[in-house]
Amino acid sequence: MSNTDKSRIGKLPIPVPSGVEVKIGSDTVEVKGPRGSLATPLCPLLDYEIADGHVRLSTRDDSRQSRSQHGLRRTLLANCIEGVTKGFSKALEVIGVGYRVAVKGNLIELAVGYSHPVLVELPAGIKAQAEGQVLTVSGNDKVQVGEFAARIRRIRKPEPYKGKGIKYTTETIRRKVGKSGGKK
Repeated sequence: MSNTDKSRIGKLPIPVPSGVEVKIGSDTVEVKGPRGSLATPLCPLLDYEIADGHVRLSTRDDSRQSRSQHGLRRTLLANCIEGVTKGFSKALEVIGVGYRVAVKGNLIELAVGYSHPVLVELPAGIKAQAEGQVLTVSGNDKVQVGEFAARIRRIRKPEPYKGKGIKYTTETIRRKVGKSGGKK
């Protein structure tokens, strides 16, 4: 590891758990584990080193581009390793009178105040589970899970007056006072 590594995140070694295989190719880093396999692009500005159960990334030079890629590429590789071991999930909550969510095969059916139910097809590699008003989206790829959960949320964003809509379970909706609340 060179002494020019300034990234606090980038210089941390990535532990490789047992049962996970990391292969550094010419243009990608492939990670295989119990939940499947993922790949992330290889950055030519960085050196990848696998030793004693850890993967270490170091910059080749002190250029601005290599420093900016250092932490990013380390995090992307760490996410791949976590994805093939544990996986990722996001929970969405459907709030509103008459609002429902149901998973039927590879379709998610949402009744969220429109004149018709909204059907969303699950992409490959993503699983969904509905329990009451909570929809849990899970998969191996963190980016794909987050993007799909955001796509579901955009169907009916939570509104600030009654709080109706689709929101993440960890999200807090800042409520506003209606017309009558502002009068003196």
